[in-house]
Amino acid sequence: MNFWVLLQGFGLGATMIIPIGAQNAYVLNQGIKRQHHLTTAITCSLLDAIFISLGVFGGGALLSQNETLLAAVTLGGIAFLTIYGALALKSAFRDPAKQENAQHVLARGRRTVILGALAVTVLNPHLYLDTVVILGSIGGQFEGQDRISFAIGTIMASFAWFHTLSFGAAKLGPTLSKPKVKKGIDILIAIMMFTIAALLTNQLVTLYW
Repeated sequence: MNFWVLLQGFGLGATMIIPIGAQNAYVLNQGIKRQHHLTTAITCSLLDAIFISLGVFGGGALLSQNETLLAAVTLGGIAFLTIYGALALKSAFRDPAKQENAQHVLARGRRTVILGALAVTVLNPHLYLDTVVILGSIGGQFEGQDRISFAIGTIMASFAWFHTLSFGAAKLGPTLSKPKVKKGIDILIAIMMFTIAALLTNQLVTLYW
């Protein structure tokens, strides 16, 4: 195994995964709530590993060359990000007492948390663009063992980041769950989701019009 190629994969993977997005927002929220946060981190990491592998070993070219499929993924992602942002905004301005009651009522089981992680991953167009298309096209330039080393490096970055984010949020949960702090986080998440959705919409309009 080529250590330097693995390190390159780790660095590029971290660059793609760390910027805030739907996955990070979901992992952060589950960590703050301490609701199966380790399961959330593992699920997101495993899903990333699947899509990174698909991209590096040939799937990236297929997606990038199929404009109809890419457009469909982007449209689905725009809708998902808009809804996710709206829910975060609604949560930010909900009465703290009602929010606390709602959290008790909607305490999530492990299966629901896994389904949520699946949704924020599979319905997120940035996952396909970053892990499948971009990392896939870069990883596809390597041959044999070097390609495997690159894929392992990017997957390690995903596992390292999501587990760090999850444990960090859980550790700081008492502080991050304070009403004013939580409101600020929800507003930030909403702004990021709406911004990403707007950028994707602009890309789609530019591509077809």
